[in-house]
Amino acid sequence: MKNLLQPGLGEEAQEVVAVVHRFAEDDMRPAGIELDRLADPEDVIAPGSRLWEVHERFAQLGLHEAEESELFEPFEAALLGCHISEELGWGDPGLSISLGVARFPQRLIALLGSDELKELYLTSEPLVGCWAITEADHGSDSISFNQPGFGDPAIRPNVIAHRDGDHYVLTGSKSAWVSNGVIAEVAAMHCGIEGDGGFDKGGICIVPLDGPGVTRGRNLDKLGQRPLPQGEIHLDEVRVPASHMVVDETAYRGAVELILALANAHMGSTFSGLARAAHELAVDYARNRVQGGRRLIDQQHVQSRLLKMFSKVQAATALSRHTRLVGVANGGAPPIHYSIASKIFCTNAAFEVASEAVQVFGGNGLAREYPVEKLLRDARASMIEDGCNEMLSIIGGAQL
Repeated sequence: MKNLLQPGLGEEAQEVVAVVHRFAEDDMRPAGIELDRLADPEDVIAPGSRLWEVHERFAQLGLHEAEESELFEPFEAALLGCHISEELGWGDPGLSISLGVARFPQRLIALLGSDELKELYLTSEPLVGCWAITEADHGSDSISFNQPGFGDPAIRPNVIAHRDGDHYVLTGSKSAWVSNGVIAEVAAMHCGIEGDGGFDKGGICIVPLDGPGVTRGRNLDKLGQRPLPQGEIHLDEVRVPASHMVVDETAYRGAVELILALANAHMGSTFSGLARAAHELAVDYARNRVQGGRRLIDQQHVQSRLLKMFSKVQAATALSRHTRLVGVANGGAPPIHYSIASKIFCTNAAFEVASEAVQVFGGNGLAREYPVEKLLRDARASMIEDGCNEMLSIIGGAQL
């Protein structure tokens, strides 16, 4: 394990990091490479796929609960969460996102759900969940909580929830970019309530995805993060109890800001991990590759390139960790502009470092038998997901 400097972590927390690293190295990385190479994305989610092995092993290790343990005081727990996200991103960012979003509905229920919801979803084995916000004809505008269009009643969300007595009836579709959308058993479903108030009159509803009226699209065939299942969810008059609307229009704008702050902070840590992975691979290759009678690592222009890459990795890691520690000082989530700055900087750094790693590998960097071209594709996807970086910069800048 090359990321040895772990200031701020006690012995127990460092042991957790070591376990996560072994999981990332032994389970995630080989599974991610295998899943990435499957020609048919439906094979990624088929029974017997290594995707399910990774999810099962993650649950067995209890890693989804590690940073919430009472063993750690808040700042150490936040720093431990950074290390966990970094290691999972180092292993495979697509699988890391799948593992993270799988617990999102349950965490929302734990925070805001009724006793009925908690009995349904928190007392049994964890279900695979998804965060269903993205829609076919809406991009990052659906998260632009501080922009004028967010409250424009003429901008109608695709999924609408109508109140019918003690139930809500949901109709509409979420786009193919819903992470875990094609495998999830339950969704934290963003929706417009009654459809007459734009995004501002929205809600988040816990929707079981095994009932009548729910259909799915195919697993998306995409450039990067291919081990991450993504696909459409279609709702045709799906009825859920009113208590499943855990966030209504009175709290929706604030909930979007909070969730975006937490998600972007997590993305920063995850992709600082990918940047470290790309740099390590480049250094290892340069130490072993002989060209023109000399190792690449002995050539000054390669040394200079590797040092610049190292600087970006360290800057990304420092910013992402600082952001999450600021979140503790802020009472839970970082201020949104911190999280957005972390997400933008770290995903850009991941893409730039991965691109430089391909250059160090030369022609071999373009060959699929070497892992750096996969990292480049995975990093490129990060600059669009969880809010494209251009739109996020507008949202974050408006908070300054």
